[in-house]
Amino acid sequence: MKTINTPYKIKNLALKNRIVMAPMCQYSVEKEDGVPNNWHFVHYVSRAVGGTGLVMMEMTDVDPDGRITNQDLGLWSDEQKPAYKKIVSEIHKQGAKVGIQIAHAGRKAEDALQPVAPSAIAGSALAEETKHGELNLPHALTVEEIKKIIEQFKQTAKRAVDIGFDTIEIHGAHGYLLQQFMSPSSNKREDEYGKDLSKFGVEVIRAVKSVIPENMPLFFRISAIEYVDDGYGLDHSLKMAEAFEKAGVDAFHVSSGGEGVPETLKPGNYPAYQVPLARAFKEKFDIPVIAVGMLNDPKVAEATLSNNDADLVAVARGMLNDPYWSLHAIKEVTHEVEPPVQYSRGIR
Repeated sequence: MKTINTPYKIKNLALKNRIVMAPMCQYSVEKEDGVPNNWHFVHYVSRAVGGTGLVMMEMTDVDPDGRITNQDLGLWSDEQKPAYKKIVSEIHKQGAKVGIQIAHAGRKAEDALQPVAPSAIAGSALAEETKHGELNLPHALTVEEIKKIIEQFKQTAKRAVDIGFDTIEIHGAHGYLLQQFMSPSSNKREDEYGKDLSKFGVEVIRAVKSVIPENMPLFFRISAIEYVDDGYGLDHSLKMAEAFEKAGVDAFHVSSGGEGVPETLKPGNYPAYQVPLARAFKEKFDIPVIAVGMLNDPKVAEATLSNNDADLVAVARGMLNDPYWSLHAIKEVTHEVEPPVQYSRGIR
């Protein structure tokens, strides 16, 4: 029996298979109001039609100035909810489940007049990540401002529940605000949020948990290692994750990097290069783990699952290339597939 097409359940989140559409920013909110439009509707629903078990919507920001760019999604207002409801409803009709990744870009907010961060240290970004080439010097958050952002995460999570999302993922990776707080390379504070690098993340997790149903799983995306020379390694991220699990995280989505331009240590450029990081989390924690990173080859994705390196596999660029990646992967691995009846003559 192959693993990729087997059902999986986390609390009340029952998935028909082990495939996750990884969140990927589309930078397509033309009105710059944070509201998803027809592009987002087609983009996400087509992957549900394509057989994906869990569609994870892209980084959705809790504050207008927390967006990477003004073309990003946001959920900081009740007025934004109807457009999300339309997408969620249609994804459910296709037999898939849908989650939303909530976040704040911190010092990586390119279009913010005054980006914010734990400390007044400018970030750096890869060329493909930023249209400006360099990032502005951020304002170091006061404790009062930190509390306000935590409340914004709470209210955004509450809106996500009202909309009907099946799960929520807190974005604590790729150099955005939560990672900025947990990293000694970007957090030089001398107060309680600097002495305990997990404190901000723990408080965000607890705030989100306070407004979501008890049986709704909370995911946390984490960068397991950084690639700047003064960044952290796997031991540090596992230590942070211990605090996050105790605070209420139900599953870890394990990525890496994003805090700046890689220096001595370079990210891999080969299939499954991040799977050993996911395996380390799976060996340490008794909660589900999602592996991500160049798992586009269905057989590599299946090996990751069947070797028990992770419980779920997230695919990003593979699904940009092929909206029906999940159906094609299941067919390649199992030689059996049940496509939508409308497509059965072509895919079966």
